[in-house]
Amino acid sequence: MQRHRKYLVITIWISTFAFIGAGFVGWGQYSYGEKAGAVAKVGDISITQREWQQAYSRLYGQYNQIFQGNFDEKQAESFGLKQQAMRQVVEQALILNLANSYNLEVTKEELSKVITSQDMFFENGTFSKDLYAKILKQNRLSIVDYESDLRNSILIQKVLSLFQSDPLPLEEKVFATAKNIADKIEYKILDTQDVSIETSEEAVKSYWETRQQNYMTRPSFTLQVLTQEKISADADENAILEYYNANRHDFTDAQGKILELADAKEQVIAALDDKATNKQALRNYIAFKKGKLDENVATETITVDEANNPYSKELFAEIAALNITSPFLKPRKAGDTYITLKLEQINPATPKSFEDAKAAVLADYTKEESARKLQQLAENSLASFKGRLSGFITPAQASTLAGLNKEETKLFVSKLFVASQKRGYVPLNENKIVLFNIREQKLLSNEEPTEAMQVARLKDSIFDRSLIKMLESKYTVESFVGGN
Repeated sequence: MQRHRKYLVITIWISTFAFIGAGFVGWGQYSYGEKAGAVAKVGDISITQREWQQAYSRLYGQYNQIFQGNFDEKQAESFGLKQQAMRQVVEQALILNLANSYNLEVTKEELSKVITSQDMFFENGTFSKDLYAKILKQNRLSIVDYESDLRNSILIQKVLSLFQSDPLPLEEKVFATAKNIADKIEYKILDTQDVSIETSEEAVKSYWETRQQNYMTRPSFTLQVLTQEKISADADENAILEYYNANRHDFTDAQGKILELADAKEQVIAALDDKATNKQALRNYIAFKKGKLDENVATETITVDEANNPYSKELFAEIAALNITSPFLKPRKAGDTYITLKLEQINPATPKSFEDAKAAVLADYTKEESARKLQQLAENSLASFKGRLSGFITPAQASTLAGLNKEETKLFVSKLFVASQKRGYVPLNENKIVLFNIREQKLLSNEEPTEAMQVARLKDSIFDRSLIKMLESKYTVESFVGGN
């Protein structure tokens, strides 16, 4: 296998254990063609819904980490996460087609070596088959699926390693020259305080009238809820010991060390109570589904939507996937209880009145109109603006430019050194644009050697994109997903 390629453009399936513990995020129902459950086909490789969903879940977890836990489904939709996930699995499938054409394969020994080296499956310093099976089960993965995904990951790395090459001296020299180009610029920062917009009710209402479909009530779901309260298993000592021995990996301290029975006894009893509660909930579920629920067992009718949802995001996704022909959801744990759900009615989204939507419409109108006016001001000011003079700036600019913070400076400089024109502007976000005029250029003398790894990363990135472009022309990509 090739060396680790941290900056690989193509995201491979599961070369590490990063997706474990990140959670599972769903997006509801989709319609598929008659392709045995595949969501797409790339050459001879079929992409399953599971693979697409896993790619989406991993991306969602990455964004949620970047947003420090404040990422939601609405943001995921605006970022096009479903499309990004589909793009990832299509690129992976393109490379797998190439692997098949080379008759490359992953041996059992290679697969075993990777699995048994993953420290999350280690117990007391050695690989544990029991822990391996348990962790996969906890993450709703079968051993067959996990090993299939891992085999694909290794195969992708094998293919890419065939094309790897070390940087040439000339490449390093060219790279060093590009790093040492310095620009002295005149620049001016524009923001939304430099523009004014009309916010009369007439203007806002006119904006709303052409975009009413953007201001809808949330779709909601009317449910019958059957709750099974916690019950006691009344377990004796033999039952407690038997359960502990069979599930001892579940009872660990903060350092991951398995607890002795005496220390874990209360947890074992709680687990047995939970098992008994779940068993009774399953009995009630079967009776509920057959219309034979005991008249003494009460249900509650509630209506939920994405904003007014007493359950987890994962459970709401399952509710959203229900339909009238398949309305039941098996018991799901909620605190110390188990709930069984039956879909009674789907309440579709409807357009909001102007008054109900007014606050959101005003915010969107102000944001969009300000950005439009700011863009217009930048274009009109570009030819004759007067601004600040900078010192000489390099692509590796470390200090901030006056008026910009560190991140804004970094973004501006990255765009400046790929610009082809002497005068131009760089939008930093919808609220800020920087005009620039390159006044002087020079080549700095820098004796610091260029890192070969920097050149290798750049070559890898360019090659990966070129490879994908070539494979797209070679293999047909078919999508069977309705609405994507």
